[in-house]
Amino acid sequence: MSQQQRTVIIDDTTLRDGEQSSGVAFNPEEKLQIATQLAAVGVPELEIGIPAMGDEEREVMRAIVGLGLPLRTLAWCRMTAYDLEAARGIPVDMLDLSVSVSDQQILHKLGSDRDGVLQRVGQLVREARDLGYEVCVGCEDASRADMDFLLRVGEAAAMAGASRLRFADTVGVMEPFTVRERIARLHAQLDLDIEMHAHDDFGLATANTLAAVAAGASHINTTVNGLGERAGNAPLEECALALKYLHGIDVGLDMRRMPQLSKLVEDASGRTVAWQKSVVGAGVFTHEAGIHVDGLMKDRRNYQGLDPEELGKSHQLVLGKHSGGKMLRRSYRELNIELLDWQVPVLLSQLRVLVTATKRSPQAEELMDMYLALDAVVPDTLSAVSLPLGGA
Repeated sequence: MSQQQRTVIIDDTTLRDGEQSSGVAFNPEEKLQIATQLAAVGVPELEIGIPAMGDEEREVMRAIVGLGLPLRTLAWCRMTAYDLEAARGIPVDMLDLSVSVSDQQILHKLGSDRDGVLQRVGQLVREARDLGYEVCVGCEDASRADMDFLLRVGEAAAMAGASRLRFADTVGVMEPFTVRERIARLHAQLDLDIEMHAHDDFGLATANTLAAVAAGASHINTTVNGLGERAGNAPLEECALALKYLHGIDVGLDMRRMPQLSKLVEDASGRTVAWQKSVVGAGVFTHEAGIHVDGLMKDRRNYQGLDPEELGKSHQLVLGKHSGGKMLRRSYRELNIELLDWQVPVLLSQLRVLVTATKRSPQAEELMDMYLALDAVVPDTLSAVSLPLGGA
């Protein structure tokens, strides 16, 4: 199957793993708003909470399902009888039953062994199926697991009635080449959908997610703004647009709604989105350097990899230290001033001093003050002045 024909399902976990980010706590109204806006963007699956957290969590989960949003819902549970009982009666479509699969966590977290894990999988997946839930077996710390054992876990999950296996890079230690190799093996040998759950500890969550898709993963976990424990999870906005632009896989989202969703999650989480954060940062379509501005003014495709219109935005040209003559002339035309040739290098020199001192673009009154001060400059003394390296 070609990449263009493939379907990749986004299972967004902002409301679960995103909220597990240290210090983040959504109130019920915020959870309902986030779920509603995720649905408006077109996300097809949401992991909406952890039933074992208590009655309030379960009530909010029921309320989200009660919204009747056009999407599927999941609940996250540890693979224990206690968590399964806590999920009983919550009207989600699927349970993610999570169990440690690395020897490190099996021994030092569960206090068990490999046979004990396989026994849990066989028993609890069947019990969840008997309760009427579809089941995804979440393989915690899969990135540090023995692959032969991970395949045995997958086989036990499929035999017990699970339909999906989540490969969790829980501590964020994978890179794309190894991800592709391991996901390809799982995809080839297991009769299960494969879901990638990536963490961003080395800044590779999006790259690892794309590698998993290239290897056959049918589902991916994301969070809005990359929210999540430690360095966060694979960002929804990055994965959706990278799949579309770089792999030709359109996941069917209305990305023009993404800035609004990003702001909602930013406010609700209290985690400020960096100015240069890819896709949703305030400055990602802002240009200052002279050669870039010149190229964009000629044809925006000269310096455009991602079309800002995809997000309902546009390129922003700003005046700064690395600006050239064309941007300077344009800025003064907005003040109804047409610069003479000799004035351009003088003003550019003064501009560089100003923005270096203030760490910002000049204000209109500052540009006007610089222009009026040109009366003190004698053109004949400017023969040695040249344009700065910013270019035209």
